[in-house]
Amino acid sequence: MPPDTIVLGDVEVTRVVEWSGPVRTARFIVPDSDAETWRRNEWWLAPDFWTPDDDAYRCHVQTWVLRSEGQTILVDTGIGNGRDRPQVPEFAGLDTPFLDRLRAAGVAPEDVDIVVNTHIHYDHVGWNTRWCDGRWVPTFPEATYLVPRLDDVYFDPAREDRRRPPRDAFERLRREGAELVFRDSIEPVHRSGQAVVWEGSHRIDRNLRLEAAPGHTPGSSVLTLRSGTDRAVFVGDMLHSPVQVLHPEWSSCFCEDPALAARTRRAYLSRAAEQRELVIPAHWPGHGGAEVRRQGDGFAIAAWAGFPRAPAG
Repeated sequence: MPPDTIVLGDVEVTRVVEWSGPVRTARFIVPDSDAETWRRNEWWLAPDFWTPDDDAYRCHVQTWVLRSEGQTILVDTGIGNGRDRPQVPEFAGLDTPFLDRLRAAGVAPEDVDIVVNTHIHYDHVGWNTRWCDGRWVPTFPEATYLVPRLDDVYFDPAREDRRRPPRDAFERLRREGAELVFRDSIEPVHRSGQAVVWEGSHRIDRNLRLEAAPGHTPGSSVLTLRSGTDRAVFVGDMLHSPVQVLHPEWSSCFCEDPALAARTRRAYLSRAAEQRELVIPAHWPGHGGAEVRRQGDGFAIAAWAGFPRAPAG
C-alpha cells in the first residue's frame, strides 16, 4: 500500500501533496475571524495551520487518490506547472514534480479513470492539463473529468454576463484569473470530449457519490464516501482552516456567496457530527482531516484523520 494512505471500508485513500506553505495571513483568508479565537486555539492550530509570529495561513495544495471498485479516482488536481496566476503569485509559474509524486503513489497518468473537480478554482483543476507541443492537453488521457455544471457555466468567459459585478479590486483580479484557469484547465478537456458535466448529484460507484454544496462557488460540490461502516466526505474548499469548524459562520475570502457558503458548511458539519463522517478538506496540512463533534453553537475536532502528520512547508 502506498505511503500516506488510509483505508475506509473497501476504498483506499492516498494523499499526494503538490505544494505546501504560507499564503497571505490567517485573517485575510478568513476575514470574519478574530484574533482572540486564533490566539486561544494556538496550542493546536500552530504550527500546522497557522504561525502566530507572522499571522500566516498555512496550507497544502493536494490531490486525494481514491481506489474504489477497480477504478483510480483523483479528487482535485491542484495548481499545475507553468501557469499564469496573477491572483495568487505564489502559484504562478510553478515547476513541481507532482506527476513523479503521483507515480510514487502508484499512479501513472494513463492509470487514472476519473478526475473529480470539486469546483473550478485555480488550485483544484490545474493538473487537468499539461503543456505539450504548444498547447494545453489533458494530463490523464483515459480519464473522465467530472465538472459541476453550475461552475462550468459560471466561469466560462463566454458567459461573463451571468456573473454579478465584482465587489472590490481583489475580486476583479480573481475574475481575470478565473478566465485564464478556464481556458488552460477546463476548455481542453471539453475539446477532447473527456468532460462530463453534472448537476445535483452524481453516482460514481457504490462507494462514492458527488453532491452539490454551493456557496464557495455556485457549483461547489463534495464527494461522499460510504463503504461498510466507514463514512467520509471530501469537502473541497468548504473548510480552508480548522478555525471554521469552531465558527461555521466564517467564510473564506474566496467564497462567491459567503452567506450561502456558511449555511452549507454548517449543514455538512452537522451531518458529519451526527454520522461520524471523516471530514477531508482540500487544503489542510497536519493529518489532513478530522472527525468533528458538536460544541456550543459550533463544532470541535473530535479526532484527527489517520494520515501521517504533514506540516505545511
